[in-house]
Amino acid sequence: MKIIQIGTGGWGKNHARILSELGVLVAICDANIEKSKEYGEKYSVNYYDSLEKVLESEEFDGAFVVTPTSTHTEITKKLLEAKKHVFVEKPMTYKSEDGEKLTKIAEKNKVILTCGYIERFNPAVDVVKKIVHEKKYGDLVMLEFHRENRMPLHIKDVGIIYDTSVHDIDTANWLFNEMPQVVFARSGKIRHEREDFTNIMLGYKNDKVAIISSNWITPKKVRKFSAVCTEAIISSDFLTQEIKVEKNEDTEIIQNEKQEPLMREIQNFLDSIEDKSKQIVKTNEAVNVTKIAEAALLSSQKGTPIYLDLK
Repeated sequence: MKIIQIGTGGWGKNHARILSELGVLVAICDANIEKSKEYGEKYSVNYYDSLEKVLESEEFDGAFVVTPTSTHTEITKKLLEAKKHVFVEKPMTYKSEDGEKLTKIAEKNKVILTCGYIERFNPAVDVVKKIVHEKKYGDLVMLEFHRENRMPLHIKDVGIIYDTSVHDIDTANWLFNEMPQVVFARSGKIRHEREDFTNIMLGYKNDKVAIISSNWITPKKVRKFSAVCTEAIISSDFLTQEIKVEKNEDTEIIQNEKQEPLMREIQNFLDSIEDKSKQIVKTNEAVNVTKIAEAALLSSQKGTPIYLDLK
């Protein structure tokens, strides 16, 4: 299998490392030719400064698009029209309508289109989802997410909702196994051009709720979530992948093998090219996350809940 990568920014360097380790990376493309050359030479692959040159010169099966959100639609469209399988970093597109257009192109050309919602590949989320699905501690009623840190330097074109909160929006949908019916959000900006802190409430059927708290203000890195069930609280850390179950006066620590989520995510994309049924993050789910992010921004601006009808 032959894979190319477009973009070598703050997060893209990790994709390049893993694709090289897996022996599938054949070319790097970055608008900054110096960066493209740096990574091309580092991993002994061809390097380019434009997608057109890659399409002219390389034979490949799939591509990773790890570029600023504002560029995703144009780059992905060209790749899909060339009948290439595409993995796009989150969010898939800035506008949900663009995501819907890309979905149709992917379906028409019978290629995989997926998006980088990495927490689905976090072993801790796997374990919590299994516990919740089996109703080991009763019904899942509420989810809480806390994702805090200083703003990443490579983020230039979106605020915290599109960059950070989308992870937890997708994870909430994944754990509840459904889409929210209503979104209410408050957000503001202190140090940045766009919103840099937000609280989002997602309302699901039967009064179930997810609370998502994200900020680029606090200096300490926090990546935690908890699942409130009728018989226990299950809490976990996305970073350490530790899981704690608190029931009455008892606390149980669930041991599980720590793995690199990005490696699992990339491997799933490669497996999906061979067998489409293995695709975990479906295109319509990624589009729905963008729709929810749009609703959160709109709710924050209007100060009112936004009702959704997501399929």
